[in-house]
Amino acid sequence: MAAENETVVRDFVLLGFASVPKSQELLFTLFLLIYVVTLAGNGIIIVITSIDPRLDTPMYFFLRNLSIIDICYISSTVPQLLVHFLSQTHTISLVACAMQNYAFFAFGVTECFLLAVMAYDRYVAICNPLNYTLVMSRYACGKMAVASWVSGFLHSVVLTVYTFHVPFCGSNQIDHFFCEAPQVLKLACTDTYLNELVIFAVAILVLIIPLSLVFVSYSQILTTILRMTTAAGRHKTFSTCASHLTVVSLFYGAAIFMYMRPKTTHSAQQDKMNSLFYAVITPMINPMIYSLRNKEVKGAVMRALGRTVSS
Repeated sequence: MAAENETVVRDFVLLGFASVPKSQELLFTLFLLIYVVTLAGNGIIIVITSIDPRLDTPMYFFLRNLSIIDICYISSTVPQLLVHFLSQTHTISLVACAMQNYAFFAFGVTECFLLAVMAYDRYVAICNPLNYTLVMSRYACGKMAVASWVSGFLHSVVLTVYTFHVPFCGSNQIDHFFCEAPQVLKLACTDTYLNELVIFAVAILVLIIPLSLVFVSYSQILTTILRMTTAAGRHKTFSTCASHLTVVSLFYGAAIFMYMRPKTTHSAQQDKMNSLFYAVITPMINPMIYSLRNKEVKGAVMRALGRTVSS
């Protein structure tokens, strides 16, 4: 009866970084810079891997998909945050909040599966090089990429439904900079145990299973590397995997810390900082990790710049 007497929530207020009111302009500038750098860095990866024939390989096909995902991923949260920095009201409708949550989950889950596919690509290239072109054909790569995207968007339906298919009443303030599931569920005026259980189960599915595939792939890769007779060969082979391993560690580590730790350890400020890392920082640094450690990407950029200058 108490819940029935509460006002039904139709809009939420994203508190964001309201705790530091004097830094709003500085934060706006910082996040705008991060967003521009992310768009530029991933955009360069997409263009370079599309126009340079030397990068017409499965590895760069998947890297191009990763850059597209990262652009969409950060675009699901940061533009809304930038608008709120400039406005007096930080409201977002229930429908818009659910749509943001769906997009965030969709691109995040897609990246989980795509990183596992990229690990499999490295496994085939290093452990089964003679059959690489056959196993990783254009058709096979296309199917794996599509499967990653479809899996992301389908799993996101379940996650979003179990986040928003509850009554909201009373407080409508989300102590976060976007509509993240754990913070949204705190505002429900009913028991959310089942919802949290389903979200936790899906998190296991989309985090642990792909991560297990990554672990198995790199276990085989490590075994192959250790069997190599020359140190130069081992270093060259491992260097082709270093960038991907770095991205995997950063993305999966932050996501597991967010969605698979006990509810009692959650705090709004800690969740906010953790979300900043994997929702905002990771999409920005991914192209840097791949380009700074990759001679082929740097060479392709220089060739593109040379053609631009010549024309």
